[in-house]
Amino acid sequence: MTSALPNMFPKEALTLKADYINPIYKASRDVFTNVLGWDVQKGEIQLVQEIHTRNKMNVSIGITGELKGIILFSFPEGMVLEILEEMSRNKFDRVDKFAIFAVGELAKIISENAIHTFKGNGYQCESCPPQITIGDIQIYSTAMEKALWISLKTRRNAFDLFISIDENKKESYQ
Repeated sequence: MTSALPNMFPKEALTLKADYINPIYKASRDVFTNVLGWDVQKGEIQLVQEIHTRNKMNVSIGITGELKGIILFSFPEGMVLEILEEMSRNKFDRVDKFAIFAVGELAKIISENAIHTFKGNGYQCESCPPQITIGDIQIYSTAMEKALWISLKTRRNAFDLFISIDENKKESYQ
């Protein structure tokens, strides 16, 4: 069982490897704490066959190299505005290009922190630029059979984190 941080995922509890999930979860918690000053707690967790988002703004980041897959953040519109207000110290009443850019950058920071951990664990991999979609319900397919859905809660909002990552056994990256 992983004991580095409380509230982490035990290795035996998941079909997806905890070695892939925990760095993303930890990076999410750390970035929300350090950038926004928000505590993030784990809510519901479920293995899903497909990624069905239920929030307005969705940011996906591909992972390539010895690991392959996708990290997807799904934020409600109100939370996007709160993130933007916290980062810029200005009031916003709608999601615009600046908001989209800011949330994409936040997701990129999280993914780069996770990539750093993956590399420290011996996996050579990179993240792709964020892809952002806006709409209430989006369906994403992945190369993996399953994805892990995690509901993450902040002081006032909840957002969804989907992780679908596995080793890339088809190619050598040495």
